[in-house]
Amino acid sequence: MKFTRESLIVGFALFALFFGAGNLILPPFLGFFNGPEWYLVALGFVISAVGLPLLGILAHARLQGSIFNFADKVSPLFSLIFSILIYIISVALPAPRTAAVTHEIAIQPFFNISALTTSIIYFVLVFLFVIRRSEVINNIGKYLTPAILLLLLAILLSGIFSDLTPTGESITKNPVLYGFFEGYQTFDAIAALVVGGVIILSVKLKGFTTSFEIRKIVTQAAVFAALALLFVYGALIYNGAIVYSEFSVDVTRTQLLSGISYLNLGIFAQTGLSILVALACFTTAVGITTGAGDFMAERIAKPFVYTATVTVACVLGIVIGALSVNAIIEIALPVLMLIYPLTIVLILLNVLNEKYRTTFIMRSVVIVTLLASLPDALQYLISAEKVMAVREWIPFSDVGLGWVLPAFIAFFLAGVYEQFRNSSVL
Repeated sequence: MKFTRESLIVGFALFALFFGAGNLILPPFLGFFNGPEWYLVALGFVISAVGLPLLGILAHARLQGSIFNFADKVSPLFSLIFSILIYIISVALPAPRTAAVTHEIAIQPFFNISALTTSIIYFVLVFLFVIRRSEVINNIGKYLTPAILLLLLAILLSGIFSDLTPTGESITKNPVLYGFFEGYQTFDAIAALVVGGVIILSVKLKGFTTSFEIRKIVTQAAVFAALALLFVYGALIYNGAIVYSEFSVDVTRTQLLSGISYLNLGIFAQTGLSILVALACFTTAVGITTGAGDFMAERIAKPFVYTATVTVACVLGIVIGALSVNAIIEIALPVLMLIYPLTIVLILLNVLNEKYRTTFIMRSVVIVTLLASLPDALQYLISAEKVMAVREWIPFSDVGLGWVLPAFIAFFLAGVYEQFRNSSVL
């Protein structure tokens, strides 16, 4: 595939929009606790943190609309509720988490200021960056992403080419599934729905109007971003796997990332890592905030709506961003177990050919997925024993995939019914 200049700029921006707090702190932790099986946990992580986002952007390239178009066949009302819920989750969890990570890694070691102060300064800068909508993607793709990649390479290559080898033992009997669910925490399947809309609108604002041009640029950008993420995740996980003997088992995610940077960069580690974290987190917060503003401006065609939405998003980011990283991750888990399966099936359905995503098929799969994923989410909110009886009846619920088989069966049966109905009409 030959990348055009425009697709590379968009691809750089897309990489940066995806690569935020979770993408940086989660992979080394996976490698650290899976040692020689780092490649297996990497496989699971890549499926959910690279494969699903890639498919999400490819679906956007086909639809060329917004997140609303992913579920409008189910029903316009459902699609509106789903879209609003996705943006609320994005604005309330992953965006503030970027500020929390920035404070713990990039600010706290150097300055004696509170997390709230960091959060205020951080989201004021986000607001100033996103308020000029037409320049967002160019500024990220041309300036911020190259700086992120250079700093990442400086930290990671030293470890990759060192004499160290993966040690320790895997903490799980199924590292692939463990990596897959950790990939949930990056929020990138959800992010694909959010930033995909930002990318589509940005390409249109650049003057590309034909469906073919837009699809070509966005598809090439998605492939480039996926390849970059694949390399970076693999390198981060491997670097975590080779330093097992250097840290205690109670090391936190942020402490491990800081330690790896120090081992690879020496005295320059803290400064380099601080700049990297600040840039990586900042671009993700910009993407989420811009996406929320774009969506509301599309639904309510008033001049002030974009500005009002990004203002509210930044204020919410300030409040929640003052919490710790671990606190935000714990809050996110039950929400993710409910909304992520729904997001995954909508992405997969919208990648398929038109005949496999009729209104009946999409409604059937979405309803069944939602019902089947409820027990997995409820176990984090109420006593596990109360939902255990239900989960025992659903295959793969013990590994958090209770929705997969019901969703597939619903897709198959709905497809058979559609074929039968069409043949009867003929």
